[in-house]
Amino acid sequence: MFSYRRLLLSCKHAANQAANFLRGSGPSRRIQSFNYSKSTRQGGHGRTDLNPQLPIGTQTSYRSRARYAAPALVFGFAGFVAFLHYNDERRAVPKGQPSSNSGCGCGSNTTVKGPIIGGPFTLLSTQNTIVTEQDFCGKWVLLYFGYSFSPDVGPDQLKMMSKAVDKLESSDNQKILPVFVTLDPLRDTPSHLHAYLKEFDSRILGLTGSASAMRQMAQEYRVYFKKVQEDGDDYLVDTSHNMYLLNPKMEVVRCFGVEYNPDELSQEVLKEVTSVSQ
Repeated sequence: MFSYRRLLLSCKHAANQAANFLRGSGPSRRIQSFNYSKSTRQGGHGRTDLNPQLPIGTQTSYRSRARYAAPALVFGFAGFVAFLHYNDERRAVPKGQPSSNSGCGCGSNTTVKGPIIGGPFTLLSTQNTIVTEQDFCGKWVLLYFGYSFSPDVGPDQLKMMSKAVDKLESSDNQKILPVFVTLDPLRDTPSHLHAYLKEFDSRILGLTGSASAMRQMAQEYRVYFKKVQEDGDDYLVDTSHNMYLLNPKMEVVRCFGVEYNPDELSQEVLKEVTSVSQ
């Protein structure tokens, strides 16, 4: 009789534990149950084996959670990386559908439908006058980022700019303002820049300024540059050599790479200018 009552109480206690586990109302969801069974081994002398085990439902629940936890973490991390990459692309690439990815970072044949490249600036001209973006409003501007100590690419780009602007003005009656922005303000002072640009074309407006002002404008126009091969005061500047066409609203409408020649550059600029006037 005593054994029967003890067995009955044990069953009720186990049932209460299971109910509390399912309801989550117990002090802890990690409830263990104990399986009391007579030992069937020889020499057991009627002793009972105490085998603590987690309930079957609890084991299944833990296994299910472990099964889905790893994939969830992987997909969550992948989504986070994709989100950062998408935001980075929005900051670095202008709006519109590019038809080519050659040339400069935004695509040489990209038509911009509302620029996110560019911004306000305050720089110093070769005539020691303050120049801001407001001074270019109402004009078509061909804007090139470089430096006067460039051994090869810089001079070639300035020659191409000069010939293209000359062709647009003489043959197509289109006036385009060529602007050279230095990425080496330490050496490209207003007087030095004036003498340098005069060798290519007196129409090219040179802009320089403090190191912080040049760095800010380069960031706004997504231009990469970095000092390399330094040997005292002699060094080179690694840069993306970006050349932009800005409309009279100071919006970037095209980005040209180093693969263009003067005729191709003038033709592409003329397309943009005439498409707006039509």
